[in-house]
Amino acid sequence: MKKIYLFCSAGMSTSMLAKNMQKAADAHSLPAHIEAFSSSKISALVESDHPDVILLGPQVSFMFDDVNEKYGTSTPVGVIDADDYGALDGERVLKYAILLLKKFKAANA
Repeated sequence: MKKIYLFCSAGMSTSMLAKNMQKAADAHSLPAHIEAFSSSKISALVESDHPDVILLGPQVSFMFDDVNEKYGTSTPVGVIDADDYGALDGERVLKYAILLLKKFKAANA
């Protein structure tokens, strides 16, 4: 079961996107657990839950360098495309998360 965690400033639209991603994962029988959280919880959740992928909402993309520097050696970190985010396109964002995970595993093999 892959844990994909989305982080944004408030969490409302990101929660809807996470639900759409979970629906897409379930439709493809992918073993994934997808949740959205406030960006203020990144450190606590990464250290306690050890997600497999960290995705940042476009509104907190300014945090990418810091989050990637802190966790990027053990967990792939990405920023959700603004168009996909705005459209709540769970399928595309899920594909992006899987691609990040595959590239990360290949780079660290």
